[in-house]
Amino acid sequence: MSGSESPAFVKACALSDIPDGGILSVELNHDEVAIVRTEGEVFAIRDWCSHAAVPLSEGEVDGYTIECWLHNSRFDLRTGKPTGFPATQPVPVYPVKIEGDDVLVAPNS
Repeated sequence: MSGSESPAFVKACALSDIPDGGILSVELNHDEVAIVRTEGEVFAIRDWCSHAAVPLSEGEVDGYTIECWLHNSRFDLRTGKPTGFPATQPVPVYPVKIEGDDVLVAPNS
């Protein structure tokens, strides 16, 4: 993709499908993505802990952090960077936009 092209957004779910503080796992382009609604915003992060290779969607959300249920690794929903051990590698995050009740994600950006 050249610098002038916009990322391709696809519908991930309905905004009403995600309660505040909730997580919804969806498959986009053959990749599992966790859609998280918190602090009045929606985020998309790869549904995979970089430490233990388990779904982050089975964990907990606290503000802008998602915590893996297995070993308590924590990741910033805005950047994907780990904020707590044992994880040391980031997890991909994806652009999100809301159109009406549709949550759109650009999974290939």
